[in-house]
Amino acid sequence: MSIVTYNNRSIRNISAVPGAAKSLTHIKTLTASSSATLSFVDGSDDVVLDSTYPIYLFKFIGIHPGTSNADLGILASTDTGSSYGVATTSTFFDSKHREDDSLATVEYIASFDAAQSTSLVKVTGSIASDNDSIGSGEMYLFNPSSTTFVKHFLARSNRMFNATSIDSFVGGYVNTTSAVDAIQFKMDSGNIDAGTIKLYGLKDS
Repeated sequence: MSIVTYNNRSIRNISAVPGAAKSLTHIKTLTASSSATLSFVDGSDDVVLDSTYPIYLFKFIGIHPGTSNADLGILASTDTGSSYGVATTSTFFDSKHREDDSLATVEYIASFDAAQSTSLVKVTGSIASDNDSIGSGEMYLFNPSSTTFVKHFLARSNRMFNATSIDSFVGGYVNTTSAVDAIQFKMDSGNIDAGTIKLYGLKDS
């Protein structure tokens, strides 16, 4: 068995671990304040969304809608944000458990699916606008710079709604062989009152 050595003598200062399979790099953080949209556009404001990374990871944290029962969704662009709404197909299901234990179920939500939709594609279900209600989660976007294949994405999130923990799973693809170079987040109703979305790049080390 080989001996693993680190790049300095202090554990707290380690910046690289030999043999680590993946490297995650923070690219950009956007913070909502009654924001209509939060958009990550390649080449704009230090955002990288190109062939630099084969996988991009968005983390949405503490998303609080301005309008009750609003859903967070995405729109894709192939022209660096000049227009959004590339045809996208997705599937959506929930795992639910209520605070009083009166509900525990897994449910496919057909009405939240997208079929070649050029409108907002949901990555969460409804989030209440109560003061203590938020939704948080993450979304992986695979190889957006490809000019050969469609662009797959996977999202998972949890939200509190009607005293229920709802764990949502979404999978789909942006149906274009053009490079996707911008992703926009918005609610299906009203603004993103508060919360942050972080973008990371992920690649083999």
